[in-house]
Amino acid sequence: MTDDWQRDRIGSALRGENPTVLRRLRAGFAAIGDVQFLPGYSVLLADDPQVQRLSDLPKAKRLSFLSDMDVLGEAVERACRRLDPAFRRVNLEILGNTDGFLHAHVWPRFDWEPAELVHMPVWLYSREHWQDERHALSARHDTLRKTIGEELDLLASP
Repeated sequence: MTDDWQRDRIGSALRGENPTVLRRLRAGFAAIGDVQFLPGYSVLLADDPQVQRLSDLPKAKRLSFLSDMDVLGEAVERACRRLDPAFRRVNLEILGNTDGFLHAHVWPRFDWEPAELVHMPVWLYSREHWQDERHALSARHDTLRKTIGEELDLLASP
């Protein structure tokens, strides 16, 4: 996977060129994370690259974004529960400390995580977890991608 889309994640999603996008939602894009040390990690990208924080959105769009975050969180929860009996929960976060565009993190958590980290924020995982190629998104995550996408489709149905 080339990294051209990584420099403009939202623009590439709008152009249909972001390979991590799972589905278009009402106020953004559901995307699987670049790293998968916690399988199922996903991100909701706002659909406007100029929006930096939740409060930049008009109230109706803000509520749509939060609703999309809920839908993506539930889809990840359902998919991870189906694929891994050690699934525990999903953590949802809107941080905005590194990337200057509105996005939300959806982190699945598992019983098999190291004891010193299982109850801590994912940001305490070592740098190796974030940078090691063995945790990079790849074809081996195709089943996970497909399952999250199916759950998104079910949750988006009337």
